[in-house]
Amino acid sequence: MAIRILLIDDEANIRRSVTGLLGDEGYGVEALDNAEAGLERIEEKAPDLLLLDVRLPGMDGIELLEKLRGKAIGFPVIVLSGHATIDVAVQATKLGAFDFLEKPINPERLLLTVRHAVEIGRLKRENRALRSREEEMIGEHPLVAALRKEIERAAPSTGRVLVYGENGTGKELVARAIHQRSDRRAGPFVKVNCAAIPKDLIESELFGHEKGAFTGATEKRIGKIEAADGGSLLLDEVGDMSLETQAKLLRVLEARELERVGGKTPISFDVRVLSATNKNLTEEIRQGRFREDLFYRLAVIPITVPPLRDRGSDIPLLVESFLARFAEENGRRPKHFTSEAKDLLLGYPWPGNVRELRNLVERLLIMTEGDEIGAADVSRVIGGGERREEDGGPRSLRERVEQFEIRVIDETLRRNGGNVAETARELNTDRANLHRKMRRYGIRAKGEEKA
Repeated sequence: MAIRILLIDDEANIRRSVTGLLGDEGYGVEALDNAEAGLERIEEKAPDLLLLDVRLPGMDGIELLEKLRGKAIGFPVIVLSGHATIDVAVQATKLGAFDFLEKPINPERLLLTVRHAVEIGRLKRENRALRSREEEMIGEHPLVAALRKEIERAAPSTGRVLVYGENGTGKELVARAIHQRSDRRAGPFVKVNCAAIPKDLIESELFGHEKGAFTGATEKRIGKIEAADGGSLLLDEVGDMSLETQAKLLRVLEARELERVGGKTPISFDVRVLSATNKNLTEEIRQGRFREDLFYRLAVIPITVPPLRDRGSDIPLLVESFLARFAEENGRRPKHFTSEAKDLLLGYPWPGNVRELRNLVERLLIMTEGDEIGAADVSRVIGGGERREEDGGPRSLRERVEQFEIRVIDETLRRNGGNVAETARELNTDRANLHRKMRRYGIRAKGEEKA
């Protein structure tokens, strides 16, 4: 398929000579004499490369670049000018131009620049496609299908989204998918991990600071909210934010203005806030650890990411995807799991969810000899960190699963104050099934007497 090049230049002789030169090289060239028509054509169908004159009647080339800048274009731009100055070249480069050529155009220089630009454009498209495939929600389970629908419904709106899920389920992946499908996809996606930043630095991280605002503030710093202007901000592990910071964040979100630490000038921003947490914020509110008013600001659209154990049928698809990716990244031949090894993967409860599975596949691909990964190889990894029973023997897979279920049910009951109905909802199971498991494991809810 021929490379499509759009040429915008008001000089007829330039349009003729460039079209002929590039046409002889096998490129498909469409030539227009004004930027307004060029913008319409780009919006109809983007070219693979744009050759753009600076001096044009009506809208000039720099103005067109400014308009294209906000559209996240996927093609390179080469700027042409017979009145070249350093200022114009710098301005064009800042607006995203790939290169700047002076008129009269040197044919060899033009061909070389076009080849380089086309190649760079091709690599960028391939990288975007690769990232897009990697960021897709892999799975065919009904829970994943429902999650995709929720993402598609939430993405085009302006509503703030709160993503719930255990560690390793892919909460950030969901937030990125919402951003990429929203009207803000051309803007930045900025993440701040509220659990990883010390309490005394979180406000500087979010709001930025002025030079000299505190010890160590040797220069002005733009905060994450300001950096996300025009795009989306992910507050990861928002449940770990201190009450003091929650109060300040609430005021900032309500006013849509912030002041950097040590600053006095209000700064307006336009940001869609996405949040993620592995905590039950309803219980955190009950315990006085999370502000209810902030919760209702953030949780306009709640989305829950299912744990891997609830969509076990997707494990083979995930494994194949990870095997192919890591084999390519590590320059190794593809390997495969035996049926016995796959059975072990399907029976394991995956407390670390998809992240744990991904790490396991990468480790086994690198460390296992031969092209086959067997049950013994898998057992050494998923059983390596387990304690032995008091009798000195290793626990069976069934025993490990039971111990995991006991721990999850017990922790979830405690988090919900012993409320069985709330616990069943959080674990995505019915109350009768939960009661059966509680009786089987001897787990008692709040208020129940011991036998």
